[in-house]
Amino acid sequence: MAGEPQADCLFCKIVSKEVPATVVRETETTLAFRDINPQAPTHVLVIPKVHYPDAASLANAEPQIAADILREAGAVAADEEIDGAGFRVIFNTGAGAGQTVFHAHAHILGGRGFNWPPG
Repeated sequence: MAGEPQADCLFCKIVSKEVPATVVRETETTLAFRDINPQAPTHVLVIPKVHYPDAASLANAEPQIAADILREAGAVAADEEIDGAGFRVIFNTGAGAGQTVFHAHAHILGGRGFNWPPG
């Protein structure tokens, strides 16, 4: 059921502390932790504590929590001191877009330059 923890979801297991992660921020509704395969000097994931398979389904069901993720993205960037130089917030939605864990999440990337369009 949407919103409920999923037994086979890696990020649900991180939220419940069954799987360790390097947590950098935590709120009532979100958890932010370092990506285990960083694509930039700073690469942090911000996830909702509730389970939705992607950003679109989360935004439709719980827009306030989707907003919380964006607010936390800015807070992570400030904490990591990448907000002045610029950072990227990415939501991959679907396998074709590169989503590999089907629990909504935002990637916060910074600490290097980025090209446009992304590749």
